[in-house]
Amino acid sequence: MRAAGAAQRTGRAHDAHGFGRHLLEMGLAMMVGMMVSAAIFLTAVGMTAEEGMREHAVLFVVLQALGMTVAMIAWMRHRRHNWRSSSEMATAMVGPAVPLICLRLLDVISGPICSLYCLTTLVAMVALMFYRRSDYGATATAAASTS
Repeated sequence: MRAAGAAQRTGRAHDAHGFGRHLLEMGLAMMVGMMVSAAIFLTAVGMTAEEGMREHAVLFVVLQALGMTVAMIAWMRHRRHNWRSSSEMATAMVGPAVPLICLRLLDVISGPICSLYCLTTLVAMVALMFYRRSDYGATATAAASTS
């Protein structure tokens, strides 16, 4: 009985490690995607990040969403996640942009929306990962690496 309880706790620890690892990897992929898309955009328009976010708030968020999504999906496919998981994660990145962009275009909110967008994508990503936690634990990572 004790051995079974210890094995169950160990299994949970491995799943938590896999979950944390995936969260860290996705966070890093998001940052890389944001930096690359921002650098390309800001170089093209010749502005600082602050100016770009203020003067082109909607376009900046669209490009950030695209950059994060491409980077995350590329990394997830590299780590052998299936297309369903990749598509759901893409939705978690793009979904929060839609209401923010609409509110900004309708002048319900003003100013840069990038910070709020980034916060909502993190919440959406973590919520999705908890919802599909069996896909993001150590067991899922081990299964993906053997296939």
